[in-house]
Amino acid sequence: MSDQPRRGSVGVLVPSGMLGAGISEAAVARGIALGADVITVDGGSTDSGPFYLGSGTAKTAAAAVRRDLRIVLKAAASARIPLLIGSCGTSGTDTGVDWVAGIVDEILEQEGLGLTVARIYSEQTSGALKEQLNAGRIHPLPPLGDLDAETLESCTHIVGVMGHEPFAAALEAGADVVLGGRATDTAVAACVPIMRGLPDGPAWHAAKIVECGGQCTTNPRSGGVIAWVDHEGFEIEPLDLDTACTPSSIAAHMLYETANPFELREPRGTLDVTRSRYTAIDERRVRVEGSQFHVADQVTIKLEGARLTGYETVSFAAIRDPHIVSRIGEWADFMHTVLVSRIEQTLGLEPHQYAFDLRLYGHDAVLGAMETQGASTHEVGVMLRVSAADQATATAVAKVANPLMLHLPLPDQTYLPSFAFATSPAEMERGPSYEFVLNHVVDVEDSTAMFRTSL
Repeated sequence: MSDQPRRGSVGVLVPSGMLGAGISEAAVARGIALGADVITVDGGSTDSGPFYLGSGTAKTAAAAVRRDLRIVLKAAASARIPLLIGSCGTSGTDTGVDWVAGIVDEILEQEGLGLTVARIYSEQTSGALKEQLNAGRIHPLPPLGDLDAETLESCTHIVGVMGHEPFAAALEAGADVVLGGRATDTAVAACVPIMRGLPDGPAWHAAKIVECGGQCTTNPRSGGVIAWVDHEGFEIEPLDLDTACTPSSIAAHMLYETANPFELREPRGTLDVTRSRYTAIDERRVRVEGSQFHVADQVTIKLEGARLTGYETVSFAAIRDPHIVSRIGEWADFMHTVLVSRIEQTLGLEPHQYAFDLRLYGHDAVLGAMETQGASTHEVGVMLRVSAADQATATAVAKVANPLMLHLPLPDQTYLPSFAFATSPAEMERGPSYEFVLNHVVDVEDSTAMFRTSL
């Protein structure tokens, strides 16, 4: 394929895996020169835990989002092609959409760009969802069980995960830029190919591969990719000329964030890549054919919700005492026993009134009991994480632990060891903490009905 689009194909330019992670202006310019029909980028996900949904705040810095947006807005305006962004503000809350939209408005005014912007809101109210629950239209996804009204009411924010249809409706209504709430990672990239009549199989498979930008290439840090979707399949290439896509790098991305590497569920059906064939066109481009999409009997919208669990305080110390490092598991067990006793003595708290855990970095902190590598380190970092119903209690527990984190010897030691705190003061208040409590779907007749669009 030359540097011109294939006849009958749709070019989907994905400059980065996430808005605010860094976009190359040169890479975007090359994608535009190749003839891209749409620019799409994901604005967030649940990867970074429940805090961002629970608090309704963004993971990314405003300055980073502003820089990336300026590049893609100018490119979209110059090429007169749409720009689609999903899961704005990390978790796709209404405040996240408005936050990104505010930055977009600022840039449009500064650059003199006359683009029409649509905002799609995905937040759900517990009241509306309780009606769906009572009607028997909400069902659990593993490993969760049946949902109850109390869980819905406990959530600080609930979002529905949209597919491509709300984005398509916004484009049909005249939007040049569409800023979506929570969406599947693939929705924005699949949207325009499907709108232009291309088959669902190639469109959704291409969207899955390009969702993280350059991650499907031999150099994930090199920048974005462009996919050409047509009636028989799709072709994909990196926007950096020194980077390659290979059959292996493309096929491997179906392993990323999927329960089944051959299937991916979307609101109105399932992508099936069991029969897909990955062929190298040359040393840096790949063609994929054989992808299928099975339309489901029932359209479903996934729900994500988070609720407040308490407040956290952490402290971090490092141990180099060889006697303790050689018996670090025993030391941690002893630390737990002594700390529980001290908390009861000094604060009068029962174990159900607080919680803490010790993470031994350098000794099974990441995988815990699943660790397969033997320990061989000369020092261990100890993170104490305390949670309680209020910040003052969490910090008080951490302060009781302070002298133990600095000097606790093993029972048979005849000297007082000294450890090293990473910070002064040692206690760092993390503030509110949240947990995900919804992993359910809602049966719907209309894929756009749960979402609100403002043009």
